Amino acid sequence: MTDLIVHKINIAHYRLIELTKLADQAKPFYDWIEKHAKIVTGSHKSFNEIIFSCTKEQLKDIVQDCYLDTNDEKPFLFDGIGRVYNHSKVCFYFFAWIIRDAPQQRLSPLISRMQKANDVKKFNAETDSLTELIFEYRSIVKNFEWATVREIVIDRLEGSRRSISGHHIESNVRTGLITAIQNFFSIYNNYGKFKKVEIADKQIKVGRHTVDVSAKLYPKNGSEAINLLIPVKTRETEGGGHSHIFSRDILSAITDIKKELDNYQIAVIRVC
Repeated sequence: MTDLIVHKINIAHYRLIELTKLADQAKPFYDWIEKHAKIVTGSHKSFNEIIFSCTKEQLKDIVQDCYLDTNDEKPFLFDGIGRVYNHSKVCFYFFAWIIRDAPQQRLSPLISRMQKANDVKKFNAETDSLTELIFEYRSIVKNFEWATVREIVIDRLEGSRRSISGHHIESNVRTGLITAIQNFFSIYNNYGKFKKVEIADKQIKVGRHTVDVSAKLYPKNGSEAINLLIPVKTRETEGGGHSHIFSRDILSAITDIKKELDNYQIAVIRVC
């Protein structure tokens, strides 16, 4: 990233650059939602136009249709360090983000109260709530174009990133992996020879080692999933013996992991 020097002081806003890159990878998910809205309403209008012109029943159908999509080839949505949400949470967060703040802290507890008080399923409580919120407040929000939603996503990602300590290098690597996969999906609307891609939302354990970033790629021919493992290592060293030991440890870990699990590995190493 480029430094921004003013009067000999670096005032570069690196976090903004990272967050905007991550937010831009939510565009395929926005497009996917728009596609569902068009199918449900039989309209060729934009997502923004559909939101303002659809009936409450159509809006509910759009929300539920997104929740219930069983197609493996779906784009991702993720938190501020690039950890992918599961699909039901993806739908909840996206629709909640565009209509109110802090869905996890403020809306989720209300959803839980509905479930307990009225013996209603979580799916119905969430989709009914999202439908009512969007239908009630759409005229106040006034705009659901991607440019506006992008700003909301950046704000939400920054909030989630602040709540997560550490993991800076890991977040950059996960962002890079998501960017590559999402870029492919946005071009071809599929995952090529794979029917589904799953990116782990946290470290995984392989034998006695942990792998920071990983993904499973499921081939369309039905063969076993391909494991993509990306161990991320950082060390403060000035070379010499310490550097040698560091390299030896990484090579040993990669060899051990290969014995435990058939996989492809990409080691990301930051030495400072």
